[in-house]
Amino acid sequence: MAHRIHLLETGQTFEAEPGESVLAAAERAAVRLPHECTFGGCGTCRIKLAEGAVDYEEFPMALTPEEAAQGYALACQARPRGDLCISVANRRQFAEPRRLDATVHRIASLCDDVIHLTLALPPDAPLDYAPGQYMNVVLPDGATRSFSMASAPAGNLVDFHVRRIPGGRYTDQWLGQARPGAALEIEAPLGVFSYHEEDWRPMIMMATGTGIAPIKAILESLLDSDDCPPVTLYWGMRTEADLYLRDQIAGWAGRLYEFNFVPVLSRAGADWQGRRGHVQQAVLADHGDLSEHAIYLCGAPAMISEATALLAGRGASLDHVYADSFTFQHAPAAAAMP
Repeated sequence: MAHRIHLLETGQTFEAEPGESVLAAAERAAVRLPHECTFGGCGTCRIKLAEGAVDYEEFPMALTPEEAAQGYALACQARPRGDLCISVANRRQFAEPRRLDATVHRIASLCDDVIHLTLALPPDAPLDYAPGQYMNVVLPDGATRSFSMASAPAGNLVDFHVRRIPGGRYTDQWLGQARPGAALEIEAPLGVFSYHEEDWRPMIMMATGTGIAPIKAILESLLDSDDCPPVTLYWGMRTEADLYLRDQIAGWAGRLYEFNFVPVLSRAGADWQGRRGHVQQAVLADHGDLSEHAIYLCGAPAMISEATALLAGRGASLDHVYADSFTFQHAPAAAAMP
């Protein structure tokens, strides 16, 4: 027997066949739900169950047991047990993704394994994106690689931080040979990770590796803003040499409200005088109660999963925890409500 699903935001209803995921049923009925990877690794398709329950063939990586206990589910993997009434966890509307021609404006090294890539878009086709979103680079065979915008919207130049993968077809081979003026096709904007100004809560931002890129874009958009809430940024890297934005971030002091920057190194040398270990542990050491904070997580899926569980244990409201999980490959998918 098919299960009836009601979407609170729009009043739309659709049916899921036995064993069919909520997302698959929605797509079959032409009902738009935010989604990206479709295999439970990114969390973009997070929904809240107002009524009903779901099962999983395998519990998804981007959902914690604490979130599931509070009624959250991932639409791409959730199979209804019966009729459902659901709410979309991220209700912000984003610009529709589109294909754009771009050219390489500049390529430079930020550290040993991170490339600073700046793309130029046509002056008559500005990219309308929310800081925190990402793009897909479309390869000649139609495959894609995903990179978060590392700068707030400004003109037709957009920055990216690309981690070099040894032997990688795109990051090592194509970028290793690319020169200014090289043409490529992109698909953007994608994703739902973004600043939630409606919260106006003290913000804790946690990034690992190049997960700093979308965080940087968000914070740049808040520089010198009278509406910026207090901000604490934790950035996890292995060694001091990896902190390729350290000086730039430190320069934001005085331009972001009550800004505190905490670099955390997992393989620090003997001379390092700062924090050691992992970002999630540093946050726990600094905050006994997280119930009044908005928390932004960006980086490795394992960090996000562990951090979400730990932060929930300190009272963090899962309605105010926003995550961008850097899975290796996103499927090219729309991520905006109509």
